[in-house]
Amino acid sequence: MINKKKVQEVLNNVYLNGHKTSIIENNFVKNIIIFNNEVEIDIDINHPTLHVKKKLENDIIEQIKKLSNDIKIKLRIKVISKKNTLNETISGKKLENIKNIIAIASGKGGVGKSTITSNIAISLNRLGFKVGVLDADIYGPSQHIMFDVEKSKPTVKTIKNKSVIVPVLSYGIKLLSIGFFTNNSQALVWRGPMATKALNQLINDSDWGNLDYLLVDLPPGTGDIHLSLIQSVSVTGAVIVSTPQNIALADAKKGVKMFQYENINIPIIGLIENMSYFISDNTNNKKHYIFGKDGVKNLSDDLNLNFLGEVPLSTSIRESSDVGHPTALQENSENSKIFHNLAKSIVNKVNYRNKNLEPSKIVKIKNMDGC
Repeated sequence: MINKKKVQEVLNNVYLNGHKTSIIENNFVKNIIIFNNEVEIDIDINHPTLHVKKKLENDIIEQIKKLSNDIKIKLRIKVISKKNTLNETISGKKLENIKNIIAIASGKGGVGKSTITSNIAISLNRLGFKVGVLDADIYGPSQHIMFDVEKSKPTVKTIKNKSVIVPVLSYGIKLLSIGFFTNNSQALVWRGPMATKALNQLINDSDWGNLDYLLVDLPPGTGDIHLSLIQSVSVTGAVIVSTPQNIALADAKKGVKMFQYENINIPIIGLIENMSYFISDNTNNKKHYIFGKDGVKNLSDDLNLNFLGEVPLSTSIRESSDVGHPTALQENSENSKIFHNLAKSIVNKVNYRNKNLEPSKIVKIKNMDGC
């Protein structure tokens, strides 16, 4: 059985031209991901010569094939030039009076990220924390529906001669969403700059007050909204949501990769597997793994990231979201307990992150080609 340790061992026999120590010892190997018989390797080198790069590729393939001829190998070799950095970072401050800003992200749409966000927010609040939710899914906002405030409108007040938006309060959660300012049947036909301007207003021109956690429900993918967020505020960390299905996992990896990009460097708090299993009423609590089993857990292990937990495919979770009453509000229900445990796990991981790592920097984007 191929694993990361075996791959690292054979890569210890690979040397970049001009170096007396291996690519492992020189920390040129940035990431190793293993899925079944497929190995993906990210490598950063400082040698721009094409023939050196080609020789390195051949040497790596030769060594890994010693483990098995059936292995599929995907190499991503990036040449790092100190004279041509893509980004500049500047020390950033968090939004005033907000202790932790957590980005809730997914590479793929339809994995239940917004449902997870609303229920985690409720669970954190039940643990005694002051919580806000920013619905940053500009093109497909849903939090105002999930919190049963579809017909509500944020108010405006003046602070120091500046007009600011006051979030809507629901179930103890402060909430802002572009959904408050549009008609549900209205399609937002906005270019990137318009969407990012709207997000910046929701972030910077709002009175969030004192919060322990601000959860930012991001849209699927890795685009303008994500970059706008990390340019605007110091993000404490990111939580990645995915189903166990292989096609969703492939996109989840991209989401992780974006936050781990060298000049972004937002810590990954952990991964959550949604729609993990289904329990039918007539199967004596037997779990049916409709989308595959342990996909996100295995991905977490491969990426050396925290696996925060799994959430079942549940009719009650879906129905609760649809009627604007998140299932986490149902005290002592099995689903409520699941989200309660997820929230506690997030708190523990965030506390560990804050104790051991410096605050994240606000990113000043110059050019994101190759991100």
